[in-house]
Amino acid sequence: MFNAIVIDKPEGATQTAAVAELEQSQLPEGDVLVQVDYSTINYKDALAITGKSPVVRKFPMVPGIDLAGTVLESQHDNWKQGDRVVLNGWGVGEGHWGGLSQRARLNGDWLIELPAAFSSREAMAIGTAGYTASLCVDALDAHGVQPDSGEILVTGASGGVGSVAIALLSAAGYKVVASTGKAAEEDYLKSLGASSIIDRATLSEKGKPLQRERWAGVVDAVGSFTLANACAQTRYRGVVTACGLAQGMDFPASVAPFILRGVTLCGIDSVMAPTAPRQAAWARLARDLDKAKLEAMVTEIDLKQALVVAEDVLAGKVKGRLVVDVNR
Repeated sequence: MFNAIVIDKPEGATQTAAVAELEQSQLPEGDVLVQVDYSTINYKDALAITGKSPVVRKFPMVPGIDLAGTVLESQHDNWKQGDRVVLNGWGVGEGHWGGLSQRARLNGDWLIELPAAFSSREAMAIGTAGYTASLCVDALDAHGVQPDSGEILVTGASGGVGSVAIALLSAAGYKVVASTGKAAEEDYLKSLGASSIIDRATLSEKGKPLQRERWAGVVDAVGSFTLANACAQTRYRGVVTACGLAQGMDFPASVAPFILRGVTLCGIDSVMAPTAPRQAAWARLARDLDKAKLEAMVTEIDLKQALVVAEDVLAGKVKGRLVVDVNR
């Protein structure tokens, strides 16, 4: 027997989410059984738990798009008992039971080796948010944005993606400007490596199609008007990475930045990314992420607390990363 958060929605009834005791035989099909050490609460997990968006595609469902733990059993060629693994995305927690559980049965193709530099807890302090941030930094680098190219804007800076992006960019020598609506977090953001802070209100309303050039690159986790304004302010041949929709899924912009300034808008998908970019992103994290800065981002909770804090995540009240000790 093991514990997990279970989301259910019987025919004609309201969705429920609660911690339940399950039998291992109830786990879905898969060729690797993992003893989960830690998971996380991401924005998508909060949507799933609260039912505020139809993230869950079938019921009952164990949420949790991230997990880190140890292989207990494996019929997959790449994995054996005792291997330390991490999983991010692949529809887990949406269509396949996920990581907010003490055990998970998974497709071995979805797993990658947990870098030796990290414990399971540290890996989940990073989670999909940090892994996505690393994909963004990799994309900026791949498109030629270097530390001497100019300032990098990070929106949604006090959230999980933003926090890790700031730490990674700063470690790589970039000058980072953090956009946040939380003035009280200035010291926190500067401790991560931000050189200056701007109020998110300067980006969150409708703006001109082209604005004064400022950013050599952007990491945006917000979308909507914020993303449109970030593009409008990006310098000639600058690069904007888009990975989130905290403000909205809409993109109320014009083609002007792209055809007049040669700006590149680079979409970042962390869910279905192939193994190679996943491994590269985790390699960057292992190389560049300061563990002291990582720890400063972390609030640790248990499974029951995860149910309660989901509303705060959606309301933008959570700073940094929520790590879930599924065995506490």
